[in-house]
Amino acid sequence: MKRYMKFVKPYRWQIVGTIIIGLMKFGLPLLIPLLLKYIVDDILLTDGRSAADKTNELLLIMGGIFALFLVLRPPIEYYRQYFAQWTASKILYDLRDKLFDHIQRLSLRFYSNNRAGEIISRVIHDVEQTKNFVITGLMNFWLDLATILVVIIIMFQVDFTLTLVSIMLFPLYGFSIKYFYSRLRELTRVRSQALAEVQGHLHERVQGMPVIQSMAIEDYEQEQFQKQNSNFLTKALVHTSWNAKTFAVVNTITDIAPLLVIAYAGYQVINGDLTVGEMVMFVAYIDRLYNPLRRLINSSTTLTQSLASMDRVFEFADEKYDITNKADAKESQTARGDVRFENVSFRYEEKESYVLKDINLQVAEGETIALVGMSGGGKSTLVSLLPRFYDVTEGSIKLDGVDIRDVTVQSLRKQIGIVLQDNILFSDSVRENIALGKPDATMEEIIEAAKAANAHDFISSLPEGYETKVGERGVKLSGGQKQRVAIARVFLKNPPILVMDEATSALDLESEHLIQESLERLAANRTTFVVAHRLSTITHASRIVLLEHGEIVEIGSHEELMKKQGNYYHLFNIQEIV
Repeated sequence: MKRYMKFVKPYRWQIVGTIIIGLMKFGLPLLIPLLLKYIVDDILLTDGRSAADKTNELLLIMGGIFALFLVLRPPIEYYRQYFAQWTASKILYDLRDKLFDHIQRLSLRFYSNNRAGEIISRVIHDVEQTKNFVITGLMNFWLDLATILVVIIIMFQVDFTLTLVSIMLFPLYGFSIKYFYSRLRELTRVRSQALAEVQGHLHERVQGMPVIQSMAIEDYEQEQFQKQNSNFLTKALVHTSWNAKTFAVVNTITDIAPLLVIAYAGYQVINGDLTVGEMVMFVAYIDRLYNPLRRLINSSTTLTQSLASMDRVFEFADEKYDITNKADAKESQTARGDVRFENVSFRYEEKESYVLKDINLQVAEGETIALVGMSGGGKSTLVSLLPRFYDVTEGSIKLDGVDIRDVTVQSLRKQIGIVLQDNILFSDSVRENIALGKPDATMEEIIEAAKAANAHDFISSLPEGYETKVGERGVKLSGGQKQRVAIARVFLKNPPILVMDEATSALDLESEHLIQESLERLAANRTTFVVAHRLSTITHASRIVLLEHGEIVEIGSHEELMKKQGNYYHLFNIQEIV
């Protein structure tokens, strides 16, 4: 809660103002019991006055009360609701903004171990639940508490003993709240986690629907979803049962208390110790006293849910960053492109075996290095270390003689352009996807980048040209078209270092030809790393590095390695035969 209050603090005066307006809202109805007492004792039950006089006085008083409520109540209600929702929405905006910044700083290791749906659940569902803490806990709670205190003070002024009878069950009420809600918080947290798991499972299946339908496994997946859904149902019903017990006990207490007051007040009227008007006023104030108490019960449930959601939000916010900037990290300026891997070893987890072992490789400015070998040899892992998607376990990588851990992560990544086998496009327009390479680019620059990537012609033929929406992950474009859009944004970024990881695999011949042509154009005068399975596409490389089981076993030009007739020679000949 202390951490959440840091987000609340900038809006403390808005909260105070909302509470003051709320006090006016809840204060007006407190006049009604006093009005009842006056009407009963001083108008209805008085002797010696004509019916006309009583009627005139009643109309005069009621006219004034109606005017008071009609003039004051609407604006008070409007501004209380508006400022309460405005403040809560601003706090949630700030919290989600902070969490998105946090999301962007988490490493790929985190995303490989956590499902997107669960992350989204925490940022959307759990943050939304904390809104109730602002409205209920920071505003309504204090308003209800203030109402209870004011009512008790008024009641003490009328009859001390009867007031004690009215509040005699308060200690039992407080004990019940403490007993039930400590357990309810944990059950709410468990329920929220189960819901996040359902959302994570659903998110994956929605994304993988083409696989489900192509495999005709709808019945199997229905069973898998039912397991997830059933787990959530079990947790939800346990939560519901405990919540129901809470309401059963606490509401029974709040219902018994007014009965005690009515019985004792009636006894006092019979014995002449209390007027009828005072009894009516007391019964009316009992409603004003216990309605806020009932709201506090609901508030306790709501606050319990909010606190459980806060636990989950800040548990996520406490995820440690694997990749961080040193305190004295400097900005990387425009790199020349001289890259050195010095005794680099790497493993994904501490208890796992090494994926890369003692890699030593010097790459000169403007050189094209091809990384080849069987799947699982460590090629993609090696190039993922260059932009610090992961940090080396041992050794170092130097760019222009400077350890890449000595420069800021963002400035380092600005020096590197990456083209993958399956490039992700966002569901925005083609123009916006290309502009990711340079967000402030002009339309002319975007078109030039598209032309360089052999993408301009097919983009121009789309229904809305560059403004055509590509759908989630670029689903409306073919594989080759998506690839050319991805290459265009790297052209726009214009980095000195280029990484191409299986950029032309799984494409038809025409697309491969166009993409290969654009990639060669892109690689010109840049330090380039090419990861490839198809060896015929990298024969032009300055040097070819053959990786096996995380180690460099051969290195040289295509001609040199063919003459050597080693592992590369045999691998190349096998592919040529196939």
